[in-house]
Amino acid sequence: MDITVIGFNDLHGNLEPPRLAVPVPASTGATAVPAGGAAYFASAIAAIKARSPHHAVVSAGDMVGASPLVSALFLDEPTIEAVNRMGIDFHAAGNHEFDKGWRELLRLQRGGCEKHTVREPCQLSQPFEGAKFGFLAANTLQESGRTLLPPTGLKRFTQDGVTVTVGFIGLTLRATPTMVAPAGVAGLRFADEADTANALVPALRAQGADVVVVVIHEGGSTHAPVTEPGCEGLSGDIVPILQRLDPSVDLVISGHTHQSYICDYGRVDPARPFLLTSAGQYGTLLTEIRLGVDPRTRRVARKSARQVIVQGEAFTGSQGAVPLHAGFPVFAPDAGVARIVERYRAAAVPLAQRPVGQASGPFTRRPTASGETVLGNLIADAQLAATRAPERGGAQISFMNPGGVRAELVPDGQGLVRYGQLFTVQPFGNSLEVRSYTGAQLHAVLEQQFDSGTNTVERPRILAVSEGFTYRYDLSRPPGQRVSDLRLHGAPVAPQDVVRVVLSSFLATGGDNFTVFTQGRDAVGGGQDLDAFEAYFRDHSPVAPPRADRIRRAGA
Repeated sequence: MDITVIGFNDLHGNLEPPRLAVPVPASTGATAVPAGGAAYFASAIAAIKARSPHHAVVSAGDMVGASPLVSALFLDEPTIEAVNRMGIDFHAAGNHEFDKGWRELLRLQRGGCEKHTVREPCQLSQPFEGAKFGFLAANTLQESGRTLLPPTGLKRFTQDGVTVTVGFIGLTLRATPTMVAPAGVAGLRFADEADTANALVPALRAQGADVVVVVIHEGGSTHAPVTEPGCEGLSGDIVPILQRLDPSVDLVISGHTHQSYICDYGRVDPARPFLLTSAGQYGTLLTEIRLGVDPRTRRVARKSARQVIVQGEAFTGSQGAVPLHAGFPVFAPDAGVARIVERYRAAAVPLAQRPVGQASGPFTRRPTASGETVLGNLIADAQLAATRAPERGGAQISFMNPGGVRAELVPDGQGLVRYGQLFTVQPFGNSLEVRSYTGAQLHAVLEQQFDSGTNTVERPRILAVSEGFTYRYDLSRPPGQRVSDLRLHGAPVAPQDVVRVVLSSFLATGGDNFTVFTQGRDAVGGGQDLDAFEAYFRDHSPVAPPRADRIRRAGA
């Protein structure tokens, strides 16, 4: 019996084509294929289903959250409605599903119009019916010890009188509390991923599962081309999980890193011959996984996978025209999904197209050798400008976390920047807070960029800083001694000095493992981050890209 599992991950509410191209080997005659868009995505899923009578469709996290305006403005209800029409089976909750809190996550699953955020639910859908597919979160535990969402799901397939049952385990990465506002996961505990999965395998077998699939919002990367299988260079936080995973697991569908890979993990560890996949990001790819099940033993006898590029329409981006590629299928848009997207797009257009100001050039989020970015610095400058006045908090320094910057900001041909672009860059709706910190606390929080949980020397999180504040760091130094020479407008910041700092509510509550930020005193609210960003363009147009030379790295 051939069973097809269709996997995807990290859709992030990209209902409209995200203007991204999937790189392909030059031997195919081109180097990039335009991909993405929910209507085309739906058609690609339908095409795979049509040639696979036994199929299941699963998502490995971050279906919503950090979404473009067309989805985020309506609390991601449009994405749930569009995916409902695609007919998927299960979705493992990712970290971004908790961006607006676990109660809002439950509302997306169950439906209803109860308000849990600053934005209004059910603006167009009244009432909002919720997801018609199952959210899974086996390692997300409430104080009672019960899971917040179901841990597993089953799907059965029958052929020639033989029934094969596939069991799915959904896992959220254990580091989720370090990636969202603490209030959003208050009262929850995220257990070890491998331990949780291993404990559930016997339970699934007892329920009749012949095939076991782990769907996990954690991932890695390989050196293999996007569309070609291979485990070369497999690395990332998924690896230690795989090394401890029950060898009887047949398939691991992963996400979170926005990478594309198909890895026969048995080539890495013969004792664990499961298949590992990930389908990139933003609905540009689907992974078509074929499991051949022996009907006598009801066990997987063979397995294979390939990446399907969701090619729908050509586009012109900052790198020029990306035409359709004749070497790959072109999917027609699904009419029903297209109507859903258009309904919400039309409702969002007046706000999205509103001009906010002029820019003299593009703002990139590509990190320099020191780790800072032009766009991160711009946002930090905007936050500082919004809160510098004494009556607004008297801020002197601003910090911006890199994960909060979600897209490049490129003005149009006339240098115009629109509100929808700002929203895409900063979609989280954080409030700003101004707090007092000593120089010693600033030093400690900057040290946490390299030595705090998921923040390491190998994978640091470099905070963007506002104009006038500088420092240097040396990664060859021991922990606690890497950061030095903190200066504000050229003057040294002494350990006992008290400085007013503006930052998002996400950072202020210890997000991204910057726990020292929770120690701030004399807090003053500074409005919404996106409002500050818009005001900066209104008051400073034409805005020039700031220099990215505020942080110095030794040896760089």
